[in-house]
Amino acid sequence: MASSSWAPPRLDDFILTDKLGSGTYATVYKAYRKRNTREVVAVKCVSKKSLNKASVENLLTEIEILKTVRHPHILELKDFQWDRDYIFLITEYCPGGDLSRFIRTRRILPESIVQIFLQQLASALKFLYERNISHLDLKPQNILLNSLDRPHLKLSDFGFAQHMSSQDETQDLRGSPLYMAPEMICSRHYDARVDLWSVGVILYEALFGKAPFASKSFSELEEKIRSGRTIEIPTRPRVSPKCRDLLQRLLKRDPDERISFPEFFTHPFVDLEHMPCEESLQKAASLVIEAVEKDAAEDFATALTLYCRALDYFIPALHYETDARRKQALRSKVSQYVSRAEELKVLVSSSNKTHLMQGHSSRELLREMAQDKPRLYAALDVASAAVAKDEEGLMVDALDLYQQSLGELLLMLSAEPPGRRRELLHSEIQTLMRRAEFLKEQMKTSDWKSESLDQEGLSESVRGSCSLQ
Repeated sequence: MASSSWAPPRLDDFILTDKLGSGTYATVYKAYRKRNTREVVAVKCVSKKSLNKASVENLLTEIEILKTVRHPHILELKDFQWDRDYIFLITEYCPGGDLSRFIRTRRILPESIVQIFLQQLASALKFLYERNISHLDLKPQNILLNSLDRPHLKLSDFGFAQHMSSQDETQDLRGSPLYMAPEMICSRHYDARVDLWSVGVILYEALFGKAPFASKSFSELEEKIRSGRTIEIPTRPRVSPKCRDLLQRLLKRDPDERISFPEFFTHPFVDLEHMPCEESLQKAASLVIEAVEKDAAEDFATALTLYCRALDYFIPALHYETDARRKQALRSKVSQYVSRAEELKVLVSSSNKTHLMQGHSSRELLREMAQDKPRLYAALDVASAAVAKDEEGLMVDALDLYQQSLGELLLMLSAEPPGRRRELLHSEIQTLMRRAEFLKEQMKTSDWKSESLDQEGLSESVRGSCSLQ
């Protein structure tokens, strides 16, 4: 980025160079530490002349919060200084620019990249939530990219942040209108849940290239916000059901209907448990040890399940690893485990199908014995339909029907008195559950190889995008 036309302020121990950005009362420069390591930092220079009471409060809030916060996805405040004219906040430098520019250079982002970005943002927000801190100005411009070779976000600019709980309310209008929750504009009564709306707007913009209330003027924006219309999720580009569900739950105009923070952190699309991190490899290795033991003992069904769970951690571990040699060794290991899992799928599938077919006569007998119980009879009809779909190879339909029938049959079992019918029902449920669990694992792991390739391609995608900046 080009330097400003006037000289930056002077700061002891640092050489200030390119201007990275500017706001109402501050300008941010790239800088080098003069001594020792020649460390690269960012310096936020706040002119004392520009400070009014609100600006002073915002600045003090930012310093107070950043001084106490240490998290891999929150911008680190290294130091702060002042002289006669300026207050200086010295932070880590993020060479990738901000998320707003990253989205603009690509127009839209693939869901796989968006999910990793969202996991990192959610990780930072969870850290803040546990400390009753709300950001109140979440937007792509305040989310920085720390790395050029892989997605790594840093939440920044805490000038509007507050210590508040979801019960606290405030009358002050804060943040950026395009990303503000409707209650901030319409009623001026709001709480910590406004950050969840902002996350929804950011997610929407990353996936579809523009914010849901994108407008040419503030009056047009305000009209859209006040209209009360439900936000429609575009049909193109197509997003997964989990992603669509999260968007719809984040972008609820009524904060009481909006997803809660605990629900957000545990949502299947956020999936913080499988976020790429340094613990991913350790978790994967632990599960593989168990899988190998079960495999050696010829408990193939359990071994397959454990291999599947391990691979759920190996994929993010592959993405997290930066050393080329270690990454190649890990990729080779993953390939071995995928191959063994594929072999086990054939063995377990054959065994499951044998049990399923062997159970045909007892299933028919159970149907005959259920003539006086319409609800049980109907559930067994659904189970038979599931088996038929399974035989046709229609896994999604079969699994849905298996789950429907099992939900009913388990209720029937709990109310069934001891006797031959209860024995048959118990056996049938075990057979159906075994097959349903297998299909679930098979569906979950069918995209391992492509997923691994997608994850490996993330670094190149991000590097290419950042090089356009």
